[in-house]
Amino acid sequence: MAGENMNFINILASLAVVASLVTTAESSFTQQNQTQKASQADYKHVWPEMKFGWKIAMGGIIGFIGAAFGSAGGVGGGGIFVPMLKLIIGFDSKSSIAISKCMVTGAAAGTVYYNLNQRHPTLDLPLIDYDLALFFQPMLVLGVTIGVTFNVIFADWMITVLLIIIFLLMSSKAFLKGIKTWNKETIAKKVLSNFSEAARCLEPKVEVVVSKSPSERLSNNVENETKGPKKEKVSVIQNVYWKGVGLLFAVWLMILALQIAKNYTKDCSVPYWMLDFSQVPVAGALTIYEAVRLYKGKRKISSKGSAGENKFRVSKLIFYCLCGVVAGIAGGLLGLGGGFILGPLFLEMGIPPQVSSATATFAMTFSASMSVVEYYLLKRFPIPYALYLFGVTTVAGIVGQYVVKKVIDMLGRASIIIFVLSLTILISAIALGGVGIADIIKDLKHKEYMGFQNMCS
Repeated sequence: MAGENMNFINILASLAVVASLVTTAESSFTQQNQTQKASQADYKHVWPEMKFGWKIAMGGIIGFIGAAFGSAGGVGGGGIFVPMLKLIIGFDSKSSIAISKCMVTGAAAGTVYYNLNQRHPTLDLPLIDYDLALFFQPMLVLGVTIGVTFNVIFADWMITVLLIIIFLLMSSKAFLKGIKTWNKETIAKKVLSNFSEAARCLEPKVEVVVSKSPSERLSNNVENETKGPKKEKVSVIQNVYWKGVGLLFAVWLMILALQIAKNYTKDCSVPYWMLDFSQVPVAGALTIYEAVRLYKGKRKISSKGSAGENKFRVSKLIFYCLCGVVAGIAGGLLGLGGGFILGPLFLEMGIPPQVSSATATFAMTFSASMSVVEYYLLKRFPIPYALYLFGVTTVAGIVGQYVVKKVIDMLGRASIIIFVLSLTILISAIALGGVGIADIIKDLKHKEYMGFQNMCS
């Protein structure tokens, strides 16, 4: 009997210990949850007062240079804007990303304005490949809306790690593509030089005209330029594929309307998620329409010339769609334009550098402007700063395109655009990565909460 009592006492003692542990665990979990909520609620945006001084002047100069280089490479320059806004002007990380989107939109708008009147370097086509934009832009815009949500959820260190990996990968791929294109241009220059010398020796009376830009005729389908009647200039109205632009603008408006409507619903409610997921069929409809036409051969990526594919495989079309979504997600998440993925991707597809840069920027204009509206609805940036920096980058985008075109015409090497793209991405990786790592070290020292945030709070 005594033994049974002793066992009963031991069981009670064990249950008491377990209850104590459970209570302690619940208390710890509750405290951690409260700390997390407090951390989320206590996040304050740092918006410096807008007074003209060395900070604003330096920020404007760096923004101008970054936009000029970014527009030339087709990447927008967001990787340079974010560190500048944070380190020099003094914005917090999330506000810096939001204002960066305003600057990217300005640079893209200036670049598109300049390129609307430009023609393909070798073919009788617009510089912007509208069929390429029709296929990628809806997925890019859809990805941006996902990326903006991830920007709210992800911790800063997660964004930093992802950024460094993607940027280093894209920069190295673009640099290798630049070397390959440079070598092709060198061979083309030698062939044209030898042909010119041989023609002069055989027929001294025959005048041989060598184009300024032999690199622009790397495609096999393009004949050498000769002296003859120059091509007539095409007006902007004739140079734009208005039906394609109209479709892109319609998708942009519909997704924007869904975003605004979502903003007036309760977070994470049924209407909220219905409006959120409604963007998928809206964006997907145009992409599927264009994909089917590419698959059946009714449309083709004409900017590649005769090298362009008459029909695309289903697997390749799906892969390109995923690349567009990923580019948009990364752009919305990191405050960039998405061109740092589209630019290298277009080059891998065989698109000429000038067309790649112009088309990536054109598609980026829609996605970047969408992010600006979404961040505005979230009240993530001060309007005076946004307008000022938007104006700076718009002018820089036009200037950057003009200067790069002159340099290419003078040197005859379109690969310059690829090297500018690679350099801009590398600088962005170093700048953003450095700032991100410094923030991670600071958070670790202060034992800040570094987990996922609650988007429904």
